[in-house]
Amino acid sequence: MRMLSSLAIAMALTVPMFAQAADAPQPGAGKSVVIVPGSFVDGSGWRVVHDILIHKGYKVTVVHQGHENLAADVAEAREVLEQQVGPVVLVGHSSGGGVISIAGDRDKVKALVYVSALQPEVGENMAQLIGSMPSPSDDIKPSRDGHLFFDRTKFNADFAADLTTNRTDFMAASQVPATTALFGGTVWAAAWHKKPTYAVVSTEDRALSPDLQRWMYKRAGSKVTEIKASHSVYISQPEAVAKVIEDAASVIK
Repeated sequence: MRMLSSLAIAMALTVPMFAQAADAPQPGAGKSVVIVPGSFVDGSGWRVVHDILIHKGYKVTVVHQGHENLAADVAEAREVLEQQVGPVVLVGHSSGGGVISIAGDRDKVKALVYVSALQPEVGENMAQLIGSMPSPSDDIKPSRDGHLFFDRTKFNADFAADLTTNRTDFMAASQVPATTALFGGTVWAAAWHKKPTYAVVSTEDRALSPDLQRWMYKRAGSKVTEIKASHSVYISQPEAVAKVIEDAASVIK
């Protein structure tokens, strides 16, 4: 009887503890993350970052970008933003940085994250920024109709050197072309003037100059994290990228 009584007391004390643990809110509860991929790739590379964040309670949405022109990409991002309930962390990679700089000028967007991304000022265009410093490679090839492709033979070396060649061979074969209109579009808003901004510099990036990344992020006053990785840092080091997104979300009350 004494043993049963002791067991009953122990269970009575333990159950509330388990209940409290189960009821503890996840860090991402009520917060949304919207990801805008860059040019030449689709959103599938963000799968692991997505999984890390949703398991911490965040709602994560990846925007599909047509890359035909800047206004259309911004409209696609804003359409996804309109679907979100509650505060949003807006994330952009590569040319997606230009998109989030404009689309992020919304009250529900509480923080911006630039991942190896362009971060233009009002009146600038992305081509102008890229040309402002020496580029580590010259792999973007134009077609006669104004589309842009990343050289398939250099995709592994310059876009994603820290990934296996069988993966980058497929990325090169399935790449999403951009256009000269996208990179030449003049930026009409720069939300980073008004929002907390976080940025990832890929120190081994051969698609977008790491020095240019540092210069843009310093100009914007972004909180910078440097990661030894290629332009595809979100694939090769998803945990580190997810951590920066979580840091940005932590400013949301």
